[in-house]
Amino acid sequence: MSYEKNLMKMKGMLKKTEPSADIPPAAEAKKITQAPTPEYEEQWLAAGLAKETNPYGTVYTKTVDYPEEYMHGDCQLSELPAVLQKWEQSGECHPLAPDPGRRLLFFDTETTGLKGTGTLIFLIGLIEQRKTGFRLTQYVLPGPAHEAAFLYATGLWQQPVTLVMYNGKSFDMPQLETRWTMNRDVLPPLPKHAAIDLLHGSRRIWKGEMESFRLPAVEEEQLGFFRKDDMPGHMAPIIYQDAVKNGRAGMLMEILRHNEDDILSLVALYVRSTDLLLTEQLTGTVISQTNIGKWYKDLKSHNRATAVLEQVIEEYGTQHPTTHFHFGFLLKKERRYEEALQSFGVCMTKSSGRERILALEEMAKLYEHQQKDCTKALQITGIALSLLAKDRSLTETFAKRGKSEFEKREMRLKKKLFPGQAHKPTK
Repeated sequence: MSYEKNLMKMKGMLKKTEPSADIPPAAEAKKITQAPTPEYEEQWLAAGLAKETNPYGTVYTKTVDYPEEYMHGDCQLSELPAVLQKWEQSGECHPLAPDPGRRLLFFDTETTGLKGTGTLIFLIGLIEQRKTGFRLTQYVLPGPAHEAAFLYATGLWQQPVTLVMYNGKSFDMPQLETRWTMNRDVLPPLPKHAAIDLLHGSRRIWKGEMESFRLPAVEEEQLGFFRKDDMPGHMAPIIYQDAVKNGRAGMLMEILRHNEDDILSLVALYVRSTDLLLTEQLTGTVISQTNIGKWYKDLKSHNRATAVLEQVIEEYGTQHPTTHFHFGFLLKKERRYEEALQSFGVCMTKSSGRERILALEEMAKLYEHQQKDCTKALQITGIALSLLAKDRSLTETFAKRGKSEFEKREMRLKKKLFPGQAHKPTK
């Protein structure tokens, strides 16, 4: 056989072994055996679920469309496009900023447990903005034998997206990755999705203002949304196991309603958080706005941090000394030393505990190194040492470290002021 004929024969063989359009390449390595349709299918369909099949088996779904004017608590879902535009115009590199090049999905799961390879995800909910509103799709696992079909149906294997979650970085995403790994022989690989975790954002914004950061507490205090007859989350695994074993789907639909509320709250919370973070006018409390200014400071976004904290001080004065504490560090970085001393001075008279000691430390540094006023620095050091000895709110570790550092500073300052004399730390 000629060389050309051999090539043509090989080309024909390649065509015969190309993967089918319906089955992803990863599945070619292992023959797919579909699990049988669950016996309780009629009961699940009668409860309002729809059946969907794919090369891996069966999954049950529920789809809900919401108009743009739909209200969840005090938030209208149609505010989301304006929120995304704000992020794009801001140019901020922020943990809550979405990637404009990726689809934005709001994502939540329900599982049969909290951890371990034996824990299954039995419900995945995704909501996405559409041209005329929003669409929520929920995927329900019929049983372990259909797990590959269940995961495949979500489409999360198709392309990298941005997932907005609540505690998702610590729980939902690791669980999803674990389950995908358990099915890696047949499923296409899971792309690296970007994650926006609104639990982290809520703690940064409302720290010191809220006692609990459970999602229902945030819903009530920040979104004006109050759940009615909500199924307790810890009951979900028990109800699901009963629905799979006995086919009873009535309570299973209550789990879907709970998941639906969770995901709608993600949209509303994302809108609310962005409004506080990016709106030029103050719209939050003195505590939340100060927290936002500190968050920008921690992210090295100093211009925005300065703008936020200046607004808070202009509006509230010395009412919240913590604002002045964080503003002092920004002023110091900008070499505005006199103003920094004034900000830290507010903390010296109005703060307490750890914050007051740290403010005094900054004042002593500024007087010694920038103002070259060792007398004033020594005076501030003495005040700090006195407070460290008396303030019982300080932890033992912090007080011990502070005492050691201020005593070293005191000795150095005395040597500068009184050279040639023997010095002992103040008791």
